[in-house]
Amino acid sequence: MTNLEKYNKAFMEALGITEDKLAGLEYNTIPEWDSVGHMQLIAAIEDAFDIMIDTDDIIDLSSYEKGKELIAKYEVEL
Repeated sequence: MTNLEKYNKAFMEALGITEDKLAGLEYNTIPEWDSVGHMQLIAAIEDAFDIMIDTDDIIDLSSYEKGKELIAKYEVEL
């Protein structure tokens, strides 16, 4: 499984959505991505890549695309 597939899987499983909904997805634009869903998503990403995301980055993760930028800081290439 590629890193992009792992990243997508984290979003899909944490938020209970399908892959076709990932592009353009932003925080609070679907009911599943509320504050609780956000923390489930963070946990799923951390587990998928064996990283610990800093608090500032947790707050900054505001969209599917922004998340790709943020995890690059943890030496994860998508």
